[in-house]
Amino acid sequence: MIPIPLTSVPNLRDVGGVRASDGAKVRSGVYYRSTDLSRVADSDMAVLANLGIRTVYDLRTAGEREAAPDILPDGARAVALDVLADKGMRSVPAQMLQVISDPTIAERELGGGRAIEYFEGSYRDFVLMPSAVSSYRELFGGLASNSGTPVLVHCTTGKDRTGWATASLLLLLGVSEEDVFHDYMLTNELLLSALAGVFENFVEAGGDRALLEPVLGVRRQYLEVSLATMRERYGSIENYFSDGLGLDTKVQALLRERMIAD
Repeated sequence: MIPIPLTSVPNLRDVGGVRASDGAKVRSGVYYRSTDLSRVADSDMAVLANLGIRTVYDLRTAGEREAAPDILPDGARAVALDVLADKGMRSVPAQMLQVISDPTIAERELGGGRAIEYFEGSYRDFVLMPSAVSSYRELFGGLASNSGTPVLVHCTTGKDRTGWATASLLLLLGVSEEDVFHDYMLTNELLLSALAGVFENFVEAGGDRALLEPVLGVRRQYLEVSLATMRERYGSIENYFSDGLGLDTKVQALLRERMIAD
């Protein structure tokens, strides 16, 4: 995993370079992940453009996209995939920025352990909810076709919807669970420092910093919920792709071909 330090696009990284089970490496320069691209600074655009991204998979809701439209690098096309469409306004990840803008609302919605419950429920939904299934099917089917790579996958903060997309792909490629969790937890290192101002404003408005930490960061237990749900329903990552997403062994082989270096 190779972090790319752009101030205006925190949590941007190339997932390539990690070893798969057979000793081969995940190919670099094919799959990037990040926060949304709504605030790309002019000074950062050249670096982003040099990545050669051709397809940006936007996993946000329609409301999120309208409130903060992506600024795309030249030559890239956007594909909107609303993972949480079926959850609507009940989704904390989709309404995160609105919720944390007011400590009173945040305490009402997230206090008393509700934040962790919300996120665990969302990570279960990433595996089972029809809008999530169709979104991830299109994402991985597009990646397998190799017609629009390199790709960048993002949601708002690039940690939850994007986190499951990346984790499930890496597992399919044969990356160890330990390395998958390493990439997942890297968000806390790359993102939380960039959100220091959000924490400061929240505390100054009378909020409790501890209330935001499980919302703006990631916890191992969140991803563990997705993995447990996937295994309970499908048994293996391969069956999740075939029986859950409808991507058969041929598509899975293409994904490995696209993503694994010789």
